[in-house]
Amino acid sequence: MANIRLIQRRIKGVQSISKITRAMEMIATSKMRRTQERGLAGRPYSEKIQEVISTLAAISRGEAPHPLLQRREVKKIAIVHITPDRGLCGGLVANINRLLHNYISEQNAEVSLECVGRKGLDFMRRTRKNILAEFIGLGDNPSYIDTLPISRIIIDAYTIGEIDAAYLSYTEFVSTMVQRPVIQPILPVEPAELSGTQSIDYTYEPNPEAVLGELLPRFVEMQIYHAILESIASEQSARMVAMRNATENAAELTDDLTLLYNKARQESITTELLDITGGVEALVE
Repeated sequence: MANIRLIQRRIKGVQSISKITRAMEMIATSKMRRTQERGLAGRPYSEKIQEVISTLAAISRGEAPHPLLQRREVKKIAIVHITPDRGLCGGLVANINRLLHNYISEQNAEVSLECVGRKGLDFMRRTRKNILAEFIGLGDNPSYIDTLPISRIIIDAYTIGEIDAAYLSYTEFVSTMVQRPVIQPILPVEPAELSGTQSIDYTYEPNPEAVLGELLPRFVEMQIYHAILESIASEQSARMVAMRNATENAAELTDDLTLLYNKARQESITTELLDITGGVEALVE
C-alpha cells in the first residue's frame, strides 16, 4: 500500500512548483512583449542604414576602401557569442552553443570569442575555447550605450588587423514558438547591391567617403545591439514556453498523484473495514 502521507507531501510539493512556474511564465510573457517590440522597432533602421551604406559604397567605388570594407585572407576569426545569463529557457542555450561549437570545429583559422552572457561563457570555458572578452549582467533591457564596448573591441581589432573576419552568434527571434540559432558575418561589411530602380542622386556633406566612414562603425554597432535584443526576446519567449510546459506537466502530475492518493485512501479504508468486520465476527463466535 502506498504511503498516504508521502503522496500528500508530493502533491503539495508539485503544487508549489506549479505556482512558481506559473509566475515565471507570466513574468517572461511581460518581458517578451517589451523586448519583442524593441527588436522589431530596430529592423527598419537596420534596413535603411544598409541601403545608405550600399549607396555610399557604390558612389565611392574606385576610391581607397574603408578599413571595415577591406577583405583579406582569413587567418584569425572573432565571434561575438550572445547567450542568456540565466537558464530555464528550454533548449535555447544548448542549441546556440552546439551550433557554434560545431562551426568552430570546422574552421581552419584561429578563432577567438567575445562572450556576451554567462551561459555561453561557461560552456566555452568548459570546452577550452579562446576567450577574447566577456560581458555578463547586461540585464533584460540594455541600452545602445551599454553594448558599445562589445562593438568597439571587434571594430578596433579588425581595423588594426588583429582579426581578419568577425561573426555574430545569437538566437534570432522568429515567433513566440520559434527561435532560430544563427551565425552571421559582420566584418568585413558587405554592402548590398543596388537594384536598377534605386537612385543614388543624393548630395552628401562633406563628401560620401566621410559619411561612409562615420556610418560603417555605427552599422556594426547597430548589428550587434540588434542581435542582443533579438537574443533577449528569444530568451524570454523560450522561457515563457518552457514554464508553460512545466506548469502543464505539474498539473498532470498532480492529477496522477491525486488519483493515486484516492486509491490508497480507498484501500486503507477497505482494509480497516475488513479488520473491523473480522473482529466483530470473532466476538460473535
